[in-house]
Formats: sequence, structure tokens, C-alpha cells
Amino acid sequence: MNQPADHLALSILDLVPVPSGSNARAALKHSLELAQHVDALGYVRYWVAEHHNMAGIASSSPAVLIGHLAGVTENMRIGSGGVMLPNHSALTVAEQFGMLEALHPGRIDLGIGRAPGTDQLTARALRREAHERPDDFLDQFSDLVHYFQGDFPADHPYRRIVATPAQGNMPNLWLLGSSDYSARMAGLLGLPFSFAHHFMAANTAPALAEYRRSFRPSVYLDQPYATIGVAAVCAPTDEEAYWLAAPGGLAFVRLRQGQLGLFPSPEEAAAHPWSAAERAAVETRNADTIIGSPVTVRRRLLELAERHGVQELMITTMLHSHHDRIRSYDLVAGAMEMVPARGDRLPLSSTRRSGGGSGASRGAAMTA
Repeated sequence: MNQPADHLALSILDLVPVPSGSNARAALKHSLELAQHVDALGYVRYWVAEHHNMAGIASSSPAVLIGHLAGVTENMRIGSGGVMLPNHSALTVAEQFGMLEALHPGRIDLGIGRAPGTDQLTARALRREAHERPDDFLDQFSDLVHYFQGDFPADHPYRRIVATPAQGNMPNLWLLGSSDYSARMAGLLGLPFSFAHHFMAANTAPALAEYRRSFRPSVYLDQPYATIGVAAVCAPTDEEAYWLAAPGGLAFVRLRQGQLGLFPSPEEAAAHPWSAAERAAVETRNADTIIGSPVTVRRRLLELAERHGVQELMITTMLHSHHDRIRSYDLVAGAMEMVPARGDRLPLSSTRRSGGGSGASRGAAMTA
């Protein structure tokens, strides 16, 4: 192996896959076991993402799951990657994540997304609104920060609302996205930014460039801080890794065809009657997925981080076997020569301004 990748932080995005032949209860149990297992390996944070109306993904309620994950871990930061703000009231999100921060101080990340994370019908059922307001997100985000800080303007209609225990218990805020718009917003607000490279790789470079170009120093950050999500599968050999990764390709094809079933097995993927168009689509997808042995994965992770100039990668590994998923993260940790995680091992800590440690002061610049 080459020199240790000390400059690169690695984190985990868990979509809580529900494999064929199993169920959501088992998938959630496996995610708790995975979090416990990787907690001491050196991964910086462990995020779960909000999805709805998808039988193969069980992470529909990040706040509930984060509470359980934080309860069974000690070292990693636990958070959302993300909570889709359009699906909720800002008050609800503030109360939920303020409670998580109060129960697990200094360990909670609140990653916020603009997309609904589902289809239009389900989004309507979540919000019970027939029409979306395209300008609503900024208003919601502003309200969210005010709830945490308790500093609504005197003439604001929500001025008299005290969000308990949100007020004074503000988690670390992130903006998530897959477009230039989210990147620009994160930059202007002076927030850390997480880009969805794992499903929008073509936009990664332009979005990160826009984030850095738009960035304004805030109480939260002196300089830009970005992470990108990357799909990765690691096994002892390249051949085995591609065998294990094949179901991800089949799930991708099915999703494009509107088939939202359980996550398939390698045997199901091998038996699938692949069309030429399907194979081409999977080949294109796999070009942005890191698949291989520990040596291969290490090389490609370092190349990806260097190419985009990011300090952290958020790895998501979707596999049918719980054992294989745990082993993949084990192998990545070994390949990257990671050090055991510590509660204060936070890349963001070196970029915070002095006086920015409390939730109230950290958010002061976010409403600018």
C-alpha cells in the first residue's frame, strides 16, 4: 500500500436496503448492527436518508432511526443525508433534531434536502397539500434556524413559539443537493455542502465549483467544506466485487422502469434477461461506482477525492447480504488505513470560527 490517506475523511450513507427474501424489520436491525460494527473503524459520520413509497428502502423516518443509531454508537456523528424539508414543517424538524441533539450533544448532523425524495402523489400525502410553492424552501429553512436560535423578528407570526427542546440545541446543519442551485445556496449561507455524486456524477464538478465560487464565510465556516456521496462495493477480489455489485445495476434498471421492489440478489441479477439497452445503462452507472478489491477501491477513492478537491467521501454500499455489506466497509477501512474514530475527530472543527460552538451562534450567519 501507499502512504495512509490521512487527509481524507470517510463516512457512511446507509439507505437501509430491504433485500429480497427479507423485510423492513430485519433491514433496520441490520443497519443498527452495521453502525455498531463500524463505529470504531474511523468513519467520521453515519447518515441515513429519507425515502418514501419504496419497498426496497426502509429509511422513511430518519429522526426515529437516528435516535436508535446514536444510542448504539459512541464515536461517529449520526445524522440525516438528508431530511427532505418540503415534506415537513420547519417546527417539526426543529423539535425532532433539537431533541436528538439534546440527548446526544455534539454528535448530530442535520442534512437538509430540497427534493421530496419520492413521487408527487406521495409528496402530496406527506404534506397534504395539492400545490407546491417553489419559493417555500428558503422560507422553511429560515424558520428552522430561527426555531433553533429563538430569534424570530419581532413582527414574525411565529415569534411567540418556543421550540422545545430545539432552542439552544442546534445540530450541525448541512445542505444536500444534486444541482448548482443547492450548491449556490449552501455557499451563500456559509454551510457545509454534501453533493449526491452517486446518482448525479455529471453534475459533481460544476456544482462544487459553484459552491466554492458562491461561498461566503459565516459563523459556521471560515472556508468551504464539501463531501460527495459515492457508491462503492469492496470484496477480496475485483471479480467477487463485481458479482456482489450486479444487483445494484439491476435495482437501478428496475427503478428507471418504475419497478420499486426489494433489493435483488446476485443470483437474481445473473438470471435477469438483460437487454442491450439495460447493459449499456448499467455500464454507464458502473463507471461512477467504485467496485473492486481493497487495492482497487483505495486507488479510485483517492483519485475521486483528488479530482474534486473534497476533504470527505460519503460511501454508500447497497448489497443483498448483510455480511457482505459489513465486510465491504471493513475492507475499505483497512485499505484506507483508517484510525479508530474519536468523538472529537471532526474535520469541520478546524474551520469553525471562535465563538461558534453553540447552536445559537453557529446559526447567526445562516439567515443572512
